Amino acid sequence: MALKERDEFSGQMTTGHEWNGIKELNTPVPRLLWAFLATLGLFAIVWTVLMPSWPGVSGYFRGLLGADQHQAVRQSLVEAEAARAGWSERLAVEKFDTLAADPAIMDVVRTTGPALFGDNCAACHGNDAGGNPGYPNIAEAPMMWGGDVDTIAETIRVGINSTHPDTRYGQMLAFGRDQMLGSAEISALADYLVSLQGEKSLTVEETGTAETLFADNCAACHGEDARGLVETGAPDLTDSFWIYGGDRSTIRHSIYNGRQGTMPSWEGRLSPTQIRLLSLYVMDLRGSTP
Repeated sequence: MALKERDEFSGQMTTGHEWNGIKELNTPVPRLLWAFLATLGLFAIVWTVLMPSWPGVSGYFRGLLGADQHQAVRQSLVEAEAARAGWSERLAVEKFDTLAADPAIMDVVRTTGPALFGDNCAACHGNDAGGNPGYPNIAEAPMMWGGDVDTIAETIRVGINSTHPDTRYGQMLAFGRDQMLGSAEISALADYLVSLQGEKSLTVEETGTAETLFADNCAACHGEDARGLVETGAPDLTDSFWIYGGDRSTIRHSIYNGRQGTMPSWEGRLSPTQIRLLSLYVMDLRGSTP
């Protein structure tokens, strides 16, 4: 601690305390501070009298104003439920085409849908529904199980490869791991699928061999034209929307090891109204109408 000294600028004595060259003056507490403390004390007394404050043996002092935040929250919930009642009842029972044609209902869908989607779907499909590795783009890509709104609602309800008794089942076989095809055949199929995306690198003979392999092993699920079948939930292999990746290495890996995506069932987690609202929201994201 430094010795007390007189400050050359103010003429006041210092306390002897110094921090990084800054010395503390030994001056009285400003009167403004006492005014502030008095005001604060007065406010505390008035607030204690008017508002709920001190606890007691069987309750608490409720204040002269009778303010009750618990009651206020309960009332706001009742009012919110009343405001939702009209459109939520309609969403639960009316046909999708009727709902989609109503601007007021679609305003609700566009206002409420993003939060509902963000809380329950975005972790897998992305905030913009554009998909993530292993999870499909549901904003633009063809829907594997069908893209009409009733089918979307059913998929949300029962899930895919989920524990729901009515779930949709879909699995791609592991052609290499389970020794159904040899390495050369898998490579030929991978080259063929890459070529379907516009990369013409196969000879006529190689194409013919790959087409035969595809017809014998893949067409039953993906269709003879490789554009997918909603009956099996198999994706289109000719477009640019690849769930796991469309490069040759990833395609080969998929053929060799197989794939089995999973989507949980939302029945019981979401109400029927929420499931139908999400279905309309997804359709709206896709720029489609029921």
